[in-house]
Amino acid sequence: MSSILTNNGAMVALQTLKTVNSDLEDTQKSISTGKEVGTAKDNAAVYAISKTMESDVAGFEAIEQGLAVGEATVAVASAGAEQIVDTLTEIKELIISGQSENVDHAKIQEDITSKTEQVTAIIDAAQFNGANLLKTDIDGAGSGTTDLGVLASLDRAGAGGTVTAVEITVSTVDFEADLDFSTSLTSITDSATAATALGEIEALLEVAITGAAALGADAARIEDQSDFVGKLTDAMTMGISTMTDTNMEEASARLNALQTQQELAVQSLTIANEAPSTLMQLFR
Repeated sequence: MSSILTNNGAMVALQTLKTVNSDLEDTQKSISTGKEVGTAKDNAAVYAISKTMESDVAGFEAIEQGLAVGEATVAVASAGAEQIVDTLTEIKELIISGQSENVDHAKIQEDITSKTEQVTAIIDAAQFNGANLLKTDIDGAGSGTTDLGVLASLDRAGAGGTVTAVEITVSTVDFEADLDFSTSLTSITDSATAATALGEIEALLEVAITGAAALGADAARIEDQSDFVGKLTDAMTMGISTMTDTNMEEASARLNALQTQQELAVQSLTIANEAPSTLMQLFR
């Protein structure tokens, strides 16, 4: 039945055109912004997941910066410890030369004193941003702080669960107390005192080597963690992109299809709007 009051064909064509226009607008928006899911109304579930992951990425980026500072702090101490090992080795060589009777023991002791002062200077100078891992207290102020905590990761218990901070703890090697030459190294005055000093320098070397090895291991661990956090951040960023970014090839094809559908919907609506006028033919 045809009616001049209700045009069913035009109503259907209009609804189709509205749907096509809405889809076309969404597609154009996703192309212009580069985001398939840019707001919660686009896809609430994906939006919630992506925002949680984005907050984690921001946290890991901050952790990377903290790891860089921690790595530099340990690297400074490690370099100082290695230099101290080299200096103690030089002292050992001087002590060995003092084993002979026909040498200038006073001169040898003078050289040893100079090198022990150099060791003390290295211990005092091996600090980064106020943290010195070669001293008894890291801050050098007698606070009793002997550990340096470096934030290494954020562990999340399930989606949207509790986040726990994980630290790498680096302990001071305390060269300030353990390499006290005033009480632990005999002054050389003859071959006998040189023999005594040789045993003492071996003990001091062992302390220095052990400390340098510990700092080297800590430095390697922080470096490895920094590399891992960087790769983890990249992987999470790619995951967020996969969920929320617009697939441009797909969007281009969809845009062309919707533009064609829009043209056909407009043509269909035009034909439907002209239908009532054909009823005039019945009254001629």
